[in-house]
Amino acid sequence: MIKVTIYENGQHEWIGFDAEDHAGYADSGSDIVCAAASVLMINTINAIEKFTEEKFSVSSGDTEDVPFINFRFHKHPEHDARLLLQTMILGLQDIENNREYEPYIDIIFEEV
Repeated sequence: MIKVTIYENGQHEWIGFDAEDHAGYADSGSDIVCAAASVLMINTINAIEKFTEEKFSVSSGDTEDVPFINFRFHKHPEHDARLLLQTMILGLQDIENNREYEPYIDIIFEEV
């Protein structure tokens, strides 16, 4: 199951996320849940980098065959960056709210 943790600060701003693990919906290379979640997250990071002036840190890779992405804004995100992140969250929630795909993704909101 893909686990995505969305981090929210005291001002109710989403300031980053962590994602880890495999969806397990299908074999590697055929897993549409993994592909959809990955595209949403990677495209969001790329869009924030290309279309905003936000400073952020991102790391990704595999630890013991468990893939991960860690993303954090360095300061309070501006409107465009917040909107892009909200769009990613909307897409991930749509996957999670689908009865067929819900067992393969878990989205957690955590205040930091």
